[in-house]
Amino acid sequence: MKHKTTIFIFLSLLSSICFSQSKTAEEFQEKINEEYASESHSPLEPKARKKFKGLPFYKIDSAYTVTAKIIRTVDSKPFEMQTTTDRKPEYVVFAVATFEIKGKPYKLNIYKSYEPSKPEYEDYLFLPFTDETSGNNSYAGGRFIDLRIPEGDEIVIDFNQAYNPYCAYNYKYSCPIPPSENHLQIRIEAGVKYKAKD
Repeated sequence: MKHKTTIFIFLSLLSSICFSQSKTAEEFQEKINEEYASESHSPLEPKARKKFKGLPFYKIDSAYTVTAKIIRTVDSKPFEMQTTTDRKPEYVVFAVATFEIKGKPYKLNIYKSYEPSKPEYEDYLFLPFTDETSGNNSYAGGRFIDLRIPEGDEIVIDFNQAYNPYCAYNYKYSCPIPPSENHLQIRIEAGVKYKAKD
């Protein structure tokens, strides 16, 4: 079982990196829908995949695309991030991002995996978060955004490219749980919505 779980996590990481390469929210939506419809890459259970016609999205809104200032946390120590299973992957806080949405200030921690990975994933960053839509139009367990290490002290965070973890659709996956400090006290009405199973 642990071996299968590891495979699922690896496949999830690969797809996440694919999402992070999307230049626009439209491209992101197209890519993620293609993956979920794919017999070989979809996280959906076979029965659900056969009925799949596309994920529900909030309307794309430029107000949720922000340029954040980042402060690197060079002395950050690795910690075990909680997941939906007993797996506890190690991460470090790569940076703290500060930004505004509709005139109000917010901040989020951006994480980097501390576990060994292939060189092509070296600049991969992970942004899990919850907000006031979590459990109400979006997945209760939070959503993820994939990022790349920027060259300067700013990074673009596009909440229109926020997506649900695979475990929202299939219990076989082990998914990180966003740390409590990454809860936003605002409704982020952007990205992928979620409808609970009947």
